Amino acid sequence: MIRLCAFSDEASPSLSGQIAALKRNSIDLTELRGVDGKNVADLSDADARRIRNELDACGISVWSLGSPYGKVRLGEGFDRETLFARLHRLCTLAGIFGTDKIRMFSFYCSDGRRGEVIDLLRESVNVAASYGVTLYHENEKDIYGDTVQRVLDLYEHVPGMRFVYDPANFIQCGVKAAESLPALAGLCGYYHIKDVIADTGEIVPAGFGDGDIASLIRSVKGDAVLTVEPHLKVFAGYSQFDGRELKNRFTFSDGAEAFEYAVASLKKLLIRSGYEIGGKNVWKPV
Repeated sequence: MIRLCAFSDEASPSLSGQIAALKRNSIDLTELRGVDGKNVADLSDADARRIRNELDACGISVWSLGSPYGKVRLGEGFDRETLFARLHRLCTLAGIFGTDKIRMFSFYCSDGRRGEVIDLLRESVNVAASYGVTLYHENEKDIYGDTVQRVLDLYEHVPGMRFVYDPANFIQCGVKAAESLPALAGLCGYYHIKDVIADTGEIVPAGFGDGDIASLIRSVKGDAVLTVEPHLKVFAGYSQFDGRELKNRFTFSDGAEAFEYAVASLKKLLIRSGYEIGGKNVWKPV
C-alpha cells in the first residue's frame, strides 16, 4: 500500500490554502515545512496548536516535520548550543503536531570533518529519541550525506537514524538513479518525489526527468509514503531554506497550479506502475 503526502506549502503559504490543495487532491498527510510565513521550526506552541486543530478538523495529519535541522555550516562560527536548542524545540513541536518524524540534514562544509558529523548526528538521534522522535536524514547537495557512499556510511555508523530517499537531489550531485535506487531505496523510511533533468538541472514533474520514479514505485515492498515535493515554481519561503537558483522546464501561473500538476503526474505514474486507488489516499497494487 502506498499513501501520498505533500509539502503543502508549495501550493500556498497560508494554512487555509494548503488544506484546500490537499483536499482537492485527496491527500490526508502533510510534511509540514512552512505556514503563514513561518518556518515550522519558528512556530510558537500557540501557532502549532492552532494549526494542529485546523488540520485535525479537516482530517489531515502531519506525517513529518520538514525541518531545516542540520542545514548549518561546520567550522568557524558553528554554534553547537544553538543547534541542539533548535532540535529540542523541534521535538517539542513534533509532540504538539502528533508526529514522531523530523526530516533533517548532515551539515554543510563537512569536508574533512566526518568524525564531527558522526558525533553530532549520534547525539542528535539520542536527543530526539528522548522525546520519542526519529530523525530522517535527507540526501541533499553539499551536505555530508549527498552521495550513496556517504549515506551508507551514516546508515552504518549512526544507529537509530533513518533516511529519506530523494532521487532528484542525488542526480544534482551527479549520482544516477540506477546507482542510488538499488543501493538505498530499500533502506529508507519514506520518499521525496521530485524529478530533474540531469543535463540541465531543471526540476520537472515526476516521470519527466531522470529520477526513474517509476522504478522507485515498483521497488516499494509493503507499505510506503511518497511525499510530493514539486519544486516546479519558486514558492513563499523557498529562499529561507535553499539559496540555489530553482531551474524549471515547465511554467505555471502559481504554486497551486504547479502543485496540482505535480500530484497528477505522480498519480499517473502510480497507475502505469500497476497501482489503483483503493480508498481515500490509499493506493494498492492491482
